[in-house]
Amino acid sequence: MLDQSNDKPIAQIKGLRVEFQTKDGPVVGVEDVSFDINPGETVCVVGESGSGKSVSSLSLMRLVEYGGGEISGGQLIFDGREVGEVNLAETDQKKMRHIRGNEIGMIFQEPMTALNPVFTVGRQMTEGLRLHKNLSRSQAEARALELLKQVRIPEAERRLKQYPHELSGGMRQRVVIAMALACEPRLLIADEPTTALDVTIQAEILALMDRLKRETGTAVMFITHDMAVVAQMADRVVVMFRGNKVEEGPVEQIFENPQHAYTKALLAAVPKLGEMTGKKYPEPMKLLGSEDKEIVPIKGTEEVLLTVKGLTTRFPVTGGFLRRTVANVHAVEDISFTINKGQTLSLVGESGCGKSTAGRSILRLVEPMAGEIDLGGKDIMALTQKELRTARLDMQMIFQDPFASLNPQMQLSDQVAEPIHNFKTLKGNEISKRVEMLFDRVELPRSFMRRFPHELSGGQRQRVAIARALALNPKLIIADEAVSALDVSVQAQVLNLMMELQAELGLSFLFISHDMAVVERVSHYVGVMYLGRIVEIGPRQAVFENPQHPYTQALMKAVPIADPRKRKDEKDLNFKPIPSPIHPIGYEPDPTVFRQIEPGHEILLTDSGY
Repeated sequence: MLDQSNDKPIAQIKGLRVEFQTKDGPVVGVEDVSFDINPGETVCVVGESGSGKSVSSLSLMRLVEYGGGEISGGQLIFDGREVGEVNLAETDQKKMRHIRGNEIGMIFQEPMTALNPVFTVGRQMTEGLRLHKNLSRSQAEARALELLKQVRIPEAERRLKQYPHELSGGMRQRVVIAMALACEPRLLIADEPTTALDVTIQAEILALMDRLKRETGTAVMFITHDMAVVAQMADRVVVMFRGNKVEEGPVEQIFENPQHAYTKALLAAVPKLGEMTGKKYPEPMKLLGSEDKEIVPIKGTEEVLLTVKGLTTRFPVTGGFLRRTVANVHAVEDISFTINKGQTLSLVGESGCGKSTAGRSILRLVEPMAGEIDLGGKDIMALTQKELRTARLDMQMIFQDPFASLNPQMQLSDQVAEPIHNFKTLKGNEISKRVEMLFDRVELPRSFMRRFPHELSGGQRQRVAIARALALNPKLIIADEAVSALDVSVQAQVLNLMMELQAELGLSFLFISHDMAVVERVSHYVGVMYLGRIVEIGPRQAVFENPQHPYTQALMKAVPIADPRKRKDEKDLNFKPIPSPIHPIGYEPDPTVFRQIEPGHEILLTDSGY
């Protein structure tokens, strides 16, 4: 245990100001921020993209210089175990290298970029230990193994010999956490460490960090935009907005009695699990500033638009000298559902359950192995590539990462107009009128039409992606984790926008997500996927208010609730490890058998492995 007899804060940020030099002159990333972090305390810093929360953490690590930033004011007082009390803002980089990792650990948002793809997990974990702790190779390996067991990685010995790409996202994030904890730092900075993870893994990792903090007395600075995570983790909360601290207080006080208008707006925009109880149809969220808008439930129609039957998609695994197929990944296994016109079916489940592959298979962006897909009377599986191109006028996709799906070198107006040019649906100045109308529709100023993707925030880029998907008046939009990377308030606006467009244009959505609270808000029907199969499907109200399959029940239990008085305990979360979806050639899974709970609500009887 660490000595906690001195109650001095481990870190004190005093009047921090950070500027970035750009060709248009200096831009202020953090204007004037002050707060303390005490031993054994978790301080959550919340705010949206661009509020300066990550810049504050990178300043503490003195990594902000490597991103073109400069600490132009303020002090960063750190009470180190070996270095004593230092002002990190003035410490030279040589001394900082000793402090980084040894005294201050950092968990980054994106575990794949935080790990080096060419070295094994074991090598990356032992490197810091040998550098900072002067351990021999065998001592460092023993410590690395102990750390992996501490973060509950199954088959830890095997993992040390593997490379990052061989691990799932949740496992990689655990490795990053283990590396950050390796030298028992006094301060742990976690920058959005669970944003990209599934609900169940997120719940486990949050509980794990909480337990490790209690056991080691480490202080934690936790940066997030997810208010439910804040409710689960924080002792104190610092709310940031446009480079300034606007509110600070104990977690209960922030949630139950927020003072600043921005904090109130942030909490109003959080979809909470259970908010839709008793409501049959989805409806837009009530956001601050739009209270006078009438909230109308979206009924949709009973007319079927899309029918999917027995959809199966497998990917070959090759091996050996001749690269022959030795096994298959059973990504999607015999799934069937329908979507009505003007309604939303959501597919939920964890990473690797096959939900994205199912969405891509319907558009034939990946070729299914078997099954029937009927969109408005068209047999999608029977179409040639040329006919398929025409059929895609009716079905469009919105991807998770808008930056990757937009062309960095094209103006936004040209990107939104591109599908119209490709399919020649409009001519001449009708095109620019249509593009202007689409920008108005997704609530982006027309001045943005001349901008490029890098000049926009994540939420604005996602609106451009939605405008582009709407350019051809499709009947079906497949939204693959379309809001998972967005800030809470931006996410709420984009979801409301999607629902308003649905009501106005009669759009149908296949909404793919792992965020249960968002799914509860937008769906008419929900299908829960596990290991390539749908294990439970039915009207949203039935699935959420009366979950019957054990996996659905476990998933509901893991969802963090934006209420600090309803925290999850580690012992409540006992998830079975997910079996491998890879099976040898010739393996034939059991046929799919469903049992009806009530009309339209069914659960899988076939053994799904859960």
